[in-house]
Amino acid sequence: MTERRDRSLPIRDAWARTLLAALLLLAGLVAPQVETAPASAAIDDDVLRSELRADLQAHLQARGVAEHVSAAGLSVSLPDRRESIDVSAGTTTFGGSEQVHPSSVWQIGSNTKAFTSVLLLQLEAEGRLSIDDPLGRWLPQYPQWRDVSIRRLLNMTSGIPTYDDQAAFLADYAADPQTYFSAERLAGYAVGAAATSGYSYSNTNYVLAEMLIERVTGESYRHELEQRLIEPLGLEDLYYREHRYPSSVTRREPAGYFADAGEPALAGLVGRDVSRDTLSWARGAGGILSTTSDMTRWERALYAGRLLPAAQQAELTSLVSTATGQPIERTSASDPTGFGLGVAQLTAEPIGTFWFYEGETLGFRTLHVFLPDSDVIIAMGLNSHPADDQDQIGDLAVAVYRTLVAQQVIAVPAGAGA
Repeated sequence: MTERRDRSLPIRDAWARTLLAALLLLAGLVAPQVETAPASAAIDDDVLRSELRADLQAHLQARGVAEHVSAAGLSVSLPDRRESIDVSAGTTTFGGSEQVHPSSVWQIGSNTKAFTSVLLLQLEAEGRLSIDDPLGRWLPQYPQWRDVSIRRLLNMTSGIPTYDDQAAFLADYAADPQTYFSAERLAGYAVGAAATSGYSYSNTNYVLAEMLIERVTGESYRHELEQRLIEPLGLEDLYYREHRYPSSVTRREPAGYFADAGEPALAGLVGRDVSRDTLSWARGAGGILSTTSDMTRWERALYAGRLLPAAQQAELTSLVSTATGQPIERTSASDPTGFGLGVAQLTAEPIGTFWFYEGETLGFRTLHVFLPDSDVIIAMGLNSHPADDQDQIGDLAVAVYRTLVAQQVIAVPAGAGA
């Protein structure tokens, strides 16, 4: 797969371009001179909610038409607090009147990938596989990829092209957005396509990872996800289905709009609510729905190391440079973006080094940010998929960051950001 940023493909995640936008925006951010973080108990929650809601409203007002977005949700998880601060703004449909609520669910796109990686790392910790096993050991039906290790699947250096970059997939989906795509069918679109090199984002990698989980455990991906992660963490507002979701879930979901007129193969979807169409094409690469609040609960468990032994946690956060595809200890000003096993890291002033991911489906964008220095987690959702050059969720993230600094939720060292 080549990186063709002039076209925005299904769940071809926007995290890389959002990182670049964040770099540009945050480089010019002038932060208040705060030397120490206040205790979270001193924060006025009502004032903070009001300011955060205003950030969402301002984004919808400024970007509603350009991004064809009507709804926004946001949760902020503070250290030593069980409950997140949750706000929302806008309406469930474009031009509608029904208000979206903080309890709304969003298609989280490739934020799903961290769940898939954790499942495989848990299996490694149990001695049932090694992430350095070649794919041929578990999925011999793909001889052309037999020497690719599980690790290279997860860190996007496999050389396996992404199925959603293939004309046949796009044509099949456009012909019937309600069709069911099995994991085998999705992988099949990539068979015979030209190999990639270095770091190259591929959703095929994570569909193969889903198949690996099922081969090793003898259970469905959904079963393993629910038994190992969703239920133990009490994620009551986070869901996974292999195909279409039931009305009990979708009635809490705002409409989701495909708004990228630059993708000819999907021209028939432009401006349409695609939220109730199949997510079988996303599967273990991007098929989860969640509230922003449960997203923060998941991310806190993920980054706190509550899900994995120390050895596997270190593997989860081991990075390759997205520029070179080579292993790096951490990101830096000279090499700012790195990809781990379903997680991503950025270094940008004045924030410093933090973890981050934007997930994308045909109708939604969700973004999470984990700020290790302040132990704050942010998760947000928007209900559209615009063209690459119209996606400004990074602007919203910066506005939220500024508000958290101004409300003294996040501390910035004296002199930073000048």
